[in-house]
Amino acid sequence: MRWLLNIWRTLTKPAKYLTLGSISISAFLMGIIFWGGFNTALEATNTEEFCISCHSMESTPYKELQQTVHFSNHSGVRATCPDCHVPHDYGRKIARKLEASHDVYGWLFNTVNTPEKFEDKRLEMASREWKRFDRDKSAACKNCHQYDSMKWDSMSKLAVKQMKRAAELDQSCVDCHKGIAHKLPEMGTARAPELIAEVGRGVSGVQVGQTYFTALTKPLFFNEKTDVEAGTLNIATKVKVLEVKGNRAKIGIDGWRKKIGAGRVIYYDFGLNILSAQLTKDAALEEGVIKTFEEKEDPMTGLKWQRVEADIWTDTDYLLTDLQPLWDYARSTYSTACSVCHTQPAEAHFDANTWPGMFQGMIAFVNMDQDTQALVQKYLQEHSSTFDKSAH
Repeated sequence: MRWLLNIWRTLTKPAKYLTLGSISISAFLMGIIFWGGFNTALEATNTEEFCISCHSMESTPYKELQQTVHFSNHSGVRATCPDCHVPHDYGRKIARKLEASHDVYGWLFNTVNTPEKFEDKRLEMASREWKRFDRDKSAACKNCHQYDSMKWDSMSKLAVKQMKRAAELDQSCVDCHKGIAHKLPEMGTARAPELIAEVGRGVSGVQVGQTYFTALTKPLFFNEKTDVEAGTLNIATKVKVLEVKGNRAKIGIDGWRKKIGAGRVIYYDFGLNILSAQLTKDAALEEGVIKTFEEKEDPMTGLKWQRVEADIWTDTDYLLTDLQPLWDYARSTYSTACSVCHTQPAEAHFDANTWPGMFQGMIAFVNMDQDTQALVQKYLQEHSSTFDKSAH
């Protein structure tokens, strides 16, 4: 430790022979050398060559980029990795570089060094980038694509309508253009990768007697073994687990059905067109699948409804213990996606049976997958004036 103490005494000891000017000039020159070296290192790590020096980056995302218009196009302008993934202004670039320490950890511990590991992490990595693009309204895209430079007369009428509204809001490009440079995450039966990234894939082991909520639209089956589908279980539907065998669970779905035809469709409540499940005709007529209870007539339509419980099988994945994360995601999605064309009405502005028609008229102008559409519609219905009595 003696040499450390000597260095410390030297550094803290007042100068005897150097003038204030020579000290200032020396400090200035050392600052230039340090700053120059720092920026040289910064720019060296801000090139495509550096990005793809990691094998997992070169073998998968870089090859995907090479198949897109961002790599090769008629104008010869190419977007490289740092063009999209590193902010151009200095302060945010430094912050991004610090954030990239997470990538260094992944490289050291080989978290994505095989195609299988990469696919397992693809959703997580993509979701992180989508959120970053959302935070800065896709500033990286707008370094090349400027709203005020677009030729509106060369677009379709629908594109003009959407893009002009996006320009007014300075909307993030990835709201509508995910998957434009890299393959979208594979989610198996899932069609809503962002939704699943937000709410999770469900509990690891479901318990008999417990209630759950479906995180996705899921297939129903006649028993624990067959692959023959017996219908569809709608997203955000409450179910009770009656039996578990392997990766299948027998569930009970409480609701109401219209007493017409085979009565295949199960609704959330009497007189409300809020979908819980749709059975096939064979499943609806199968003995033991549907239990019926009380019967009521809808005064608005004259149709008779039956309170029912459907006991049927489904896979145990994508079952959540809490409904609130789904509603939070639906509220956020409705607030952002559905304000592209106009100010969206409040949830309680319409009743539960009016919302489907109104919502279907909106979704033609937004980029929303089927599961998210179904979730947002159910959220609007279950938070409509039918349930919120404080609304007009």
